[in-house]
Amino acid sequence: MKRDFVSILDWTSEEIRSNLDFAVELKQQTKEGKCPQLLQRKTFGLFFHKPSLRTRLSFEVGIAQLGGTAMVLSEQDFKIGERETVSDVARVMSRYVDGILIRTYSHQMVLDLAKYSTVPVVNMLTDFNHPCQVMSDMLTIKEKLGRIDEVRIAYVGDSNNMTNSWLNIAARIPLDLRIATAPETLPDMELVRKIQEIGISTIKVTHSAEEAVNGVEVLYTDVWASMGEKEKIEERERVLREFQINSSLLQCAEKEAFVLHCLPAERDKEITDEVIEGSQSVVFDQAENRLHAQKAILAQLEKWRHV
Repeated sequence: MKRDFVSILDWTSEEIRSNLDFAVELKQQTKEGKCPQLLQRKTFGLFFHKPSLRTRLSFEVGIAQLGGTAMVLSEQDFKIGERETVSDVARVMSRYVDGILIRTYSHQMVLDLAKYSTVPVVNMLTDFNHPCQVMSDMLTIKEKLGRIDEVRIAYVGDSNNMTNSWLNIAARIPLDLRIATAPETLPDMELVRKIQEIGISTIKVTHSAEEAVNGVEVLYTDVWASMGEKEKIEERERVLREFQINSSLLQCAEKEAFVLHCLPAERDKEITDEVIEGSQSVVFDQAENRLHAQKAILAQLEKWRHV
């Protein structure tokens, strides 16, 4: 049966937990030089409408490690939604490849690809959410804390696709999620209310970074202006200056708390160089885990195709 990974909400809590366990196994097997060839003779088409380092490398390397082939498609190859309709592209590609992966701006484009495709579609990032990143974040938390339930985590800074992704995961895994941001950069409060109503997690939005970070086990941040929003950087720096993760803020957290950042980082803006290079930063372990979390996602989608 064809399944997709457009949002965390596409999968149940049990499926997410099982997939994280699978990612742990794949990571260990890869380290031992025994990565199983679960995508042997499978081909994947990858769209990149946004620049990429971690996403492109981790998916291309991960597909190769699992025995598959990745074909990268840029905006210059053909303008999806302009030269050809999204539905036509989805149906044509479904005849050629075993999976369609896309990193783009419009979330609706990914939804439309998934609607018309007969092969799995994976959201590598949209302006609305970034589900692959939050799965690798959860894998990192699982490794560092030995659990993923009831984790106290503070997301500090601008509200963006990562904020939405954390809200989505909180609808599947019980978390104590605190979002600290300025009044001008609030998350989608309708989405916040929906996740609160589900009742699985505790969700709090505050304008005090210190209040959010008090006693947490994990601190998380992202750039204050995402791709396509760089013209907003001066305004964001003005309103978010009190939401920088620095050594002073880190002292408000638990003594053994660790810091995550999905990268790329604007050092000494949303996070200080001292913190990202410090002993409580696991940012590069987190980046590595993109590789293994995404291998588990692709392998699971392929398995479901044959159920």
